[in-house]
Amino acid sequence: MSHWRPTECSREELICNVWDNHGVLQHFLLYYFTHLALYGLSLHSDQYYFPRGGNMATGTRNIRTRLLVWLGSSLRITLYFCSGVGLSANAEEADLIDISGALPTVIVDARYAGSHNFVGAPVDGYREAKVLLTKPAIEALSAVQARLAEFGLGLKVFDGYRPQRAVDHFVRWASDLEDTRTKNEFYPRVDKANLFSDGYIAERSGHSRGSTVDLTLVDLTSGRELDMGTPWDFFDLSSWPSSKMPSMEQRANRALLRSVMIAQNFRPLETEWWHFTLNDEPFPESYFDQVID
Repeated sequence: MSHWRPTECSREELICNVWDNHGVLQHFLLYYFTHLALYGLSLHSDQYYFPRGGNMATGTRNIRTRLLVWLGSSLRITLYFCSGVGLSANAEEADLIDISGALPTVIVDARYAGSHNFVGAPVDGYREAKVLLTKPAIEALSAVQARLAEFGLGLKVFDGYRPQRAVDHFVRWASDLEDTRTKNEFYPRVDKANLFSDGYIAERSGHSRGSTVDLTLVDLTSGRELDMGTPWDFFDLSSWPSSKMPSMEQRANRALLRSVMIAQNFRPLETEWWHFTLNDEPFPESYFDQVID
């Protein structure tokens, strides 16, 4: 079984690496504590500073006010960077697994690693064409594949764990209203300006927690996808599982996929027939950002 860990160092080593490689973090920490010392000085000395043309009492009050403002700003920035350290350290625990190694009969088509996706280019964070998931999600997916094999069917997986930087890439792409190269294939009936308000693009994704998967059904012999009525990642109301627009056969295929996934403790998404999340996901509050390589 091929395992992939978002980090290969101890938590202490990871934090040291972040410190060594982020001079800006060092700068703001030093900035914060320097001004903290200066503020303490101003509390005990009337000789510290007063503005030209002002009096001593006013000058002392001014410097205290300035320092409090500086302290607040630098503290917010420092906390921002420290939260990033916590996110990276947390990712060490995910122990994500490459589907290809764990489930060799599952077809993997990692579209975000190439150009055949709604962005029209390789997506940030996908250095290799792999799909990764947490161990519990892999185990549940194995049971799904085994059940489908009894009927000569199997799974084709498009995406699993998604780095936060990939989600950020989606947001940047959706904000660029001039780039409509993929509109005809992926969102022909949706105005790109409405992708956020319509819920197709968001700043966070459950995929970044490592237990959400996008997939479809295939014929095991031919590898051909079953007809689901729309392609994967098609931004349209017809992609909703409840949509009546697909044919009876297409809706039956969607219902089959939905039933076998639910039977193994996955929950569906009501706006995308291909999207499922493990109910007992191990990291329900974590959003990881380690690259896939």
